[in-house]
Amino acid sequence: MVSTNAGGTASKQASSMAPNPGKATILALGHAFPQQLVMQDYVVDGFMRNTNCDDPELKEKLTRLCTVPDPNLIICSYKYIYSTIIELACKTTTVKTRYVVMSEEILKSYPELAQEGQPTMKQRLDISNKAVTQMATEASLACVRSWGGALSEITHLVYVSSSEARFPGGDLHLARALGLSPDVRRVMLAFTGCSGGVAGFRVAKGLAESCPGARVLLATSETTIVGFRPPSPDRPYDLVGVALFGDGAGAAVVGADPTPVERPLFELHSALQRFLPDTDKTIDGRLTEEGIKFQLGRELPHIIEANVEAFCQKLMQEHPQAADKLTYGDMFWAVHPGGPAILTKMEGRLGLDGGKLRASRSALRDFGNASSNTIVYVLENMVEETRQRREEAAEEEDCEWGLILAFGPGITFEGILARNLQARARARD
Repeated sequence: MVSTNAGGTASKQASSMAPNPGKATILALGHAFPQQLVMQDYVVDGFMRNTNCDDPELKEKLTRLCTVPDPNLIICSYKYIYSTIIELACKTTTVKTRYVVMSEEILKSYPELAQEGQPTMKQRLDISNKAVTQMATEASLACVRSWGGALSEITHLVYVSSSEARFPGGDLHLARALGLSPDVRRVMLAFTGCSGGVAGFRVAKGLAESCPGARVLLATSETTIVGFRPPSPDRPYDLVGVALFGDGAGAAVVGADPTPVERPLFELHSALQRFLPDTDKTIDGRLTEEGIKFQLGRELPHIIEANVEAFCQKLMQEHPQAADKLTYGDMFWAVHPGGPAILTKMEGRLGLDGGKLRASRSALRDFGNASSNTIVYVLENMVEETRQRREEAAEEEDCEWGLILAFGPGITFEGILARNLQARARARD
């Protein structure tokens, strides 16, 4: 299993801005991925092979078709319809690479996972429970190395996953795998979907600020194996997941009042959560004997577009002095990239230039939508962008204030008003 530390170099640099006393800060970030790297150009072939759709004529035609279906093939085979949709979706998601737990070895051991209508929840959870703990452990260790502290200094653990179901929960399994103290105080957030990462930061912020001296380890871990299913004419929406979602883990150490040897990356100033009434069916997931059945409503980007500005305005008002001076263009934007349509709708509604969501688009391109993990990857991209500007002595100014945002089942909006503590101070008149 591949585990890397993307925040280490930047976190060792001196901060340009001091955090406010008593405010939670992100002290380090880390991530980990399964070994299976999927190149988006090969998703169609791999998926059709793994689900035993091996019609040679169909496969040959699929290599030549990108967008417009051949009506004759539509009459001939349902397989064509879904293969073509997958291929088109893979091109429009903007995803280039992803990591996944699913592999040919797993399918050889559990061929029933690729068969329609088989009761496979037990098998899926056996695989998933082990995988998410392993990935979360590796991401946490990478993060702690970047932080520079010791595991014995971790006082709280916040664990986020929508990919497992067991007693005791994944929080305890992770604490044991890391060798944390039996007295570590644990919180688990389950089935929060794509908003879970920001929700985890919100919870970690509250713990860090209410318990002086606390050092909170936040870990997120997700795999799509619980929802892997063969194509079906009854479920065209399943193909969104085939083209978009990825697996992995993320981690962060959160604490207030950093010591002289700690190098905080972001200050978490204020947090807000909001659900939108009568939208609970827009992101719908259900545990069944065949795994998680998941459905995204086509209206999701439009609902987010219609409600995001009011949410951002309320969040900005949590610090009126900053809100009175800031425009959207003055801020950084760390947005969970649920899909390119959501990012494009946000840009249009808020009048953001293309560069504002660069960190989000890069995370989507490199890792796909990895659910709760993805916000960690976005923040790591932002840290790296700041580091590069420093090294290049770029004239472009860093944004001190910004928003960390994600959208999940409910529809639930999660947001944090934050400061980039690695940013260079702006010149004052």
